[in-house]
Amino acid sequence: MTHEFPPLHDAAIRGFASDNYSGVHPEVLAAIASANGGHQVAYGDDVYTEHLHEVFARHFGDPVEVYPVFNGTGANVTALQSMLPRWGAVISASTAHINVDEGGAPERVGGIKLLTVPTDDGKLTPELVDREAWGWGDEHRAQPLVVSITQTTELGTAYSVDEIRALADHAHERGMRLHMDGARISNAAASLGLPLHAFTRDAGVDVLSFGGTKNGALLGEAIVVLDPEASAGLKYLRKLNMQLSSKMRFVSAQLIALLDGDLYLRNASHSNAMARRLRDALDAGIAAGELPGLSFTQATQSNGVFAVLPAGVADRLRDRGFKFYDWDAARNEVRWMCSFDTTEADIDAFVAGIREELARVAS
Repeated sequence: MTHEFPPLHDAAIRGFASDNYSGVHPEVLAAIASANGGHQVAYGDDVYTEHLHEVFARHFGDPVEVYPVFNGTGANVTALQSMLPRWGAVISASTAHINVDEGGAPERVGGIKLLTVPTDDGKLTPELVDREAWGWGDEHRAQPLVVSITQTTELGTAYSVDEIRALADHAHERGMRLHMDGARISNAAASLGLPLHAFTRDAGVDVLSFGGTKNGALLGEAIVVLDPEASAGLKYLRKLNMQLSSKMRFVSAQLIALLDGDLYLRNASHSNAMARRLRDALDAGIAAGELPGLSFTQATQSNGVFAVLPAGVADRLRDRGFKFYDWDAARNEVRWMCSFDTTEADIDAFVAGIREELARVAS
């Protein structure tokens, strides 16, 4: 007898807290089901992982090495470990996920010193890098040998090709390498209107973490090595960091589903468009003088909107069922994230709720 598993949650509930809140895209679920049945060699010696290398080569060019892993933290920590000696350090923005949202894993698990730089928009520049790019040969200082950027950034902004190229050239001239945290790399491709290789390999990125989970996958990211000289030991480090999947075919099948066609771009384009719909509706309300106290802190260049609300409004919106996070509670800044399954109706209902709550403030 087959046991049925009724859902334990209300699938009608939507939110703007995180693109991790959404479910799995039906095409990805279908790919997992298709990869099921029969036996395949474990630990990556399967036909799906073999095909995955071909898929990544089409998007990023050759040579390319691809190492599927479970999650973004594992991808970042393992990738950076492979790029550094024990005495190496990583320069990143202070808002970087590796600094703020990975529970100290780069330091505690990876043994990596982070040298962070404050930025207004989440993006590094060569000038900002130079604040920490010094002290080579000084045994008292962890040696800055990698620059890590996030595309799109934790503040929803996107690096241009020229900005990435400038950082890559700057890093390489100083004997450093460039790592990209691509948790939302598909959103960047959609925002820039460019193929993946244009702002990675072609722009000088050495190693990147490719994100799938935030863009419709069940789980699964990949470490992508674009310059083999920039990375060593990933075969061993992936296992050492508990990121080696025994049934890797199911991780690889998801990434194939996203990249073998245009699903990665369709999903990201939709989530970006929903964020733009939200921003445009609220910008129009501000211009008409109808949304007192609402302002924005960042350009909306991907699937995130960063706003400041009058005191108390965020909590009242959450009480109405609109779930989202405070970003900087001290200044009433919030973050609204859209997903591949966010609908126009979701956006319009949220805008209406914001309008009503701000009208209460004005009355």
